[in-house]
Amino acid sequence: MQKQNEIPKSILTIAWVVVFGAMAPLLDSTMINIAINNLVHSFNSSVTTVQWTITCYLLATGIAVPFSSWLLNKFNGKYVFMTGEILFGIGSVLSAIAPSIQFLIGARLIQGFAGGLIMPLLTTLLVQTAGPEIMGRMMATVGLPMILGPLLGPVLGGVIIKFLSWHWIFWINVPVTLISLGLIIWKMPNYPAQNKTAKMDFIGILLLIASTSSIIYGVVKAAHAANFSNHTTISFLTAGLVTLLLYVGWAFIRKDKAVLPAKLFTFKSFNGSVIGLFLAGTVLNGAMLLLPLFFQNVREMSVIMAALALVPQGLGMLVSRPLTGRLTDSIGAKYVVLASVIITFIGTLPFFWIDQHTSFWLIAIVLFVRGIGAGGILMPLMADSYTGMKTNQVPAATIGARIIQNIGSAFGSAIITTAVTAYSASRVKTFETKLAAGKFNVAANHLQSFTHQHLVDIRLESFQYGFLIISIAALIIILPTILLSNKLKNTK
Repeated sequence: MQKQNEIPKSILTIAWVVVFGAMAPLLDSTMINIAINNLVHSFNSSVTTVQWTITCYLLATGIAVPFSSWLLNKFNGKYVFMTGEILFGIGSVLSAIAPSIQFLIGARLIQGFAGGLIMPLLTTLLVQTAGPEIMGRMMATVGLPMILGPLLGPVLGGVIIKFLSWHWIFWINVPVTLISLGLIIWKMPNYPAQNKTAKMDFIGILLLIASTSSIIYGVVKAAHAANFSNHTTISFLTAGLVTLLLYVGWAFIRKDKAVLPAKLFTFKSFNGSVIGLFLAGTVLNGAMLLLPLFFQNVREMSVIMAALALVPQGLGMLVSRPLTGRLTDSIGAKYVVLASVIITFIGTLPFFWIDQHTSFWLIAIVLFVRGIGAGGILMPLMADSYTGMKTNQVPAATIGARIIQNIGSAFGSAIITTAVTAYSASRVKTFETKLAAGKFNVAANHLQSFTHQHLVDIRLESFQYGFLIISIAALIIILPTILLSNKLKNTK
C-alpha cells in the first residue's frame, strides 16, 4: 500500500529538474525588493522610477503567460523550457551590467518575459509528467523550493547587499540558470508538440495581454498613489475590464480554438480554484509585503533580522506541505483548503493586537501557526484547477490560473499597501488638525515626545488594520471552496 502511494523516482527526478529551473525567477522576484534603496543611490534616481524595475517585470510576466500554451502546442516542451531559461539568464546578465536605470528596466522586461514563460511551464510540465491523480503530492513534494524561494530571497538579498553589491542579485542567477540548463539536457525527457497544426490565436492573446497588463498596471498605480480613485488607476482598470469583456466575446466565437477557451469555466473545480487563487493574492502576497515592513518599521529590526523573523512561518509551511499533498490526492482540495484558510485566519488575526512590546516567542508561535495554514492554500488550489480535464486542456487551464493568480497577487499587494497608507494618512491628518486646534493639553517641553509617540502609535495601528484585512480575506476564501473537488463524496 505504501509503495502504491509513493511517487516513482523517475517522475520525481524530472519534477525536481523542472522546479530547479524555476528557482532563479522565484529568488529574483523577492531579492529585488531588498535592493530598491541601493538602486536609488547607485543610479541617483527616485524610488518611483526604480519601482518600475518591479512593475515592468510584472507586466512582462503577464504578457508572456498567454504564449506558453501555443508554444507547447507547436514545439517540444523541453526546448521551450530551455528557451525560457536562456532568456532569463540573458536578462540577468544585462541587469547586472546595467549602466543606467532605463537600461535596467529594459533588462527586467526580458527577465519578466522569461519568468512568465517558465512559471506556467513549471505547472504544465508537472501535470504532463505525473498526471492529475497525484498532482497534490507532486506539488507538495517539489513545493519546497517554491516556499524557500520567497523566504530565503530577502535573507540572501540582504546578505548580498550588505557584503557585495546590488549587481550580484542578478549575477547569482547566472550559475543557477547554467546548472538548470545542464540538468534539463541531461535528465528531462522530450515533451512532444501536442498540436503542430495549431494556429496562434493572435487576437485572443493580444486581448488577454491588453487586459491583464492594464489591470496590473492600474492596481500597481493604486499602490503608489495609496488609493484606487486616482485617474490613472480608474482609466487602466476600466480599459482592462472592457478588453476582458471583448475577449469573452471572442472566446465564445473561437470556442476550443481560443487561447483560453470559455469551456474551461464549465469545470466547477477550475472556477473554485481561480477564484481562490485571486483571493489568495491578498492573504499570501499582501502578508508577504506587510510582515517584513512590520518587523522593520514597527519592531525596528534590520533587513536581515526581519527576514530571519519570518523563518517560523516557513517552518510551519514545511510541516504542513507533505500532509497537504497527500490529503489533496485522497480527499480532494475542498476540505484541505477550508481547513488551511481557517488556520491561516487563526495565525493572522493576533497581529491585530501585536505591538512593539509583544514577546517575539509569542510572535514566532503565531507565525508558525500561520505558516501551517498558508502552506495548505496555494498548492491544493493549483492542483485542483486541472480536475476532470483532458491532457490537451492542461496548457490552457494553466494560462487561465496563472493570469488570474498574477492579477490577484498584484491586487493583493496593492489593496494592502493602499489600505495601510490611506489609514495612516487619515489618522495623521486628524491628529495634526486636533493638535493645531489645541485639543491636547500638553506642556511645551513635552510636545515633541508626545507628537513622536502619537505618530508611532498611528503607524502601529495602520499595520494592525492591514493584518485585519488579510484575516478577513482568508475567511472569504471559504466561499469558493464550495466549488472545489470533494473525493470523500465519491467514496460513499
